[in-house]
Amino acid sequence: MSKMEKKAQYQTRLFSFLDKYDRAFIVAADNVGSKQFQDIRRGLREHSVVLMGKNTMMKRCIKVYAEEKQEDKWNVLLDYLVGNVGIIFTTGELNSVRDEIMKFKVGAPARVGLVAPNSVEVPAGGTGLDPSSTNFFQVLNIPTKINKGTVEITSNVALIKAGEKVGASEATLLAKLGIKPFSYGLIVQNVYDAGAVFDPKVLDITDADLESTVQLGIKRIAAACLALNYPTLASIPHSVVNGYKNVLAVSVETDYTFPLAEKVKAYLADPSAFASAAPAAGGSDSAPAEKEEEKKEEEEEEGSDEDMGFSLFD
Repeated sequence: MSKMEKKAQYQTRLFSFLDKYDRAFIVAADNVGSKQFQDIRRGLREHSVVLMGKNTMMKRCIKVYAEEKQEDKWNVLLDYLVGNVGIIFTTGELNSVRDEIMKFKVGAPARVGLVAPNSVEVPAGGTGLDPSSTNFFQVLNIPTKINKGTVEITSNVALIKAGEKVGASEATLLAKLGIKPFSYGLIVQNVYDAGAVFDPKVLDITDADLESTVQLGIKRIAAACLALNYPTLASIPHSVVNGYKNVLAVSVETDYTFPLAEKVKAYLADPSAFASAAPAAGGSDSAPAEKEEEKKEEEEEEGSDEDMGFSLFD
């Protein structure tokens, strides 16, 4: 098959995806091997397809598609097709598909010159290496001791920081210890949904987060409207309560009254009447209990006399 035929076939395939799907992920594919790609495609086969290719080819196909279909909703992807990236088209729920993509990660050894994607710490404990290997530890300033004929690391050591290049000594030491400090897989960089592109962190927002944000916004609107004396749906309940408080204050200070104010006036006139009502209610509840306890004590005394076979007055 010639190059032109391969390009035409690729374009036809991409066009079919653009027609079928409304959602997609743009993923970075650095350090992802062919076997790992096979596992990812197999795991996502039910609801998604993975498309890789040259960025220029993908951009060209999207532009041609937009011209032919007179529809430019996919053009927003053009600015994000940079670097070693691919597109995962999906019909599934975005959160679950994103989580499924993140599952396919493979441990990898530290290679010389590689930029560390995360920090690496060597744990304390036995290494299983013979004492002749102490040179590696000395070069890296790792505290060790000889225990039962093997090298033992005495404390945890931060060997590599995220963003630093892996040196020859670090790579050799990690290989000797059998540590694969890095894991690689497809990394979701952006999410496309019906013409909009957004950060994948948006998928982590829950209903509770949205609810708390809306409530905070309503509180701020109500506070601003109360300060400006500008009534809105958010501030009217507070205005009504504040108005009731003002009317109640006027009623307490004057002869004007209304049903809801009478109880407040009665309390202010004789607070002791309300204070004595609470213990009285409590006493009425406790009285039957006290009577029951006295009755039980009398029955126990009578029972004990009967058990002895005589009465105190015999």
